[in-house]
Amino acid sequence: MGASFSSFTDGSSDSAGPGLGDIPESCVASVFLYLTPPEICNLARLNHAFRGAASSDTVWASKLPSNYRIILQILRHLDTDENISKKDAFILLSRPLPFNGDKALWLDKFTGKVHMLVSARAMKITGIDDRRYWTYISTEESRFNEVAFLQQIWWFEVNGVVSFPFPPGIYTLSFRIHLGKISKRLGRHVTNYEHTHGWDIRPAKFEMWTSNSQQASIECFLDNPQPEGSNGSHRHGCWIEYKVGEFKVSESDHETEVRFSMKQIDCTHSKGGLCVDSVSIAPLELKTT
Repeated sequence: MGASFSSFTDGSSDSAGPGLGDIPESCVASVFLYLTPPEICNLARLNHAFRGAASSDTVWASKLPSNYRIILQILRHLDTDENISKKDAFILLSRPLPFNGDKALWLDKFTGKVHMLVSARAMKITGIDDRRYWTYISTEESRFNEVAFLQQIWWFEVNGVVSFPFPPGIYTLSFRIHLGKISKRLGRHVTNYEHTHGWDIRPAKFEMWTSNSQQASIECFLDNPQPEGSNGSHRHGCWIEYKVGEFKVSESDHETEVRFSMKQIDCTHSKGGLCVDSVSIAPLELKTT
């Protein structure tokens, strides 16, 4: 049976019946248009026709954003006149690529949609240069290998902005934060809540607005557990993504500017013991599946 299956896949059977090797490469490529990149790469191992179709620019053009060359140039991974196959472009973009020193971008390997992360260092944080209030902590729990930790402050404000030619689609913006000071002890992740206070007195306000007048805002008590599903899984000792809102991009010919903020500026009380990791801008379907 094993020999028969091998003959069927490479089309070298002694029988008169056709095998997979007899399927024209163009037909295989037409089928690949409806498959995900991981599925295409798995099938490419079957025979020569499948390998050829799996390298077709026509196939990979359907998986890449229409402005992928502009994205590569912004990430400084492609010169204007440099030739690169569409398959190689997808492989390059499907892993996180840093740019501007404090951001990262990649394509989802299943959908080809753009996902961006903005690090804490890329944001304007009130009091960040005063070690009485803030400090940076090295950690493996962040893609950027560090987070901003707030010890104590009265006026809490974090602002950021990105300008990028996002491909058409609907995107969601979220803050990734953690109550308590994270560390590692004896190979285990631990959290110290010594400085955590003030987040149950007044809600924090999250805001987002774009250059084409889209905006959204939410208010949340960061230290007030809510039923799961209302805005993430609210538990101590874990990272929480607070979804601020969504915005739509209709065309990629121009850059879309996205501004975002997180505030708790009620100066009647101090607050502290909070880690700020990053802001995520991701396709809506990746956040709902």
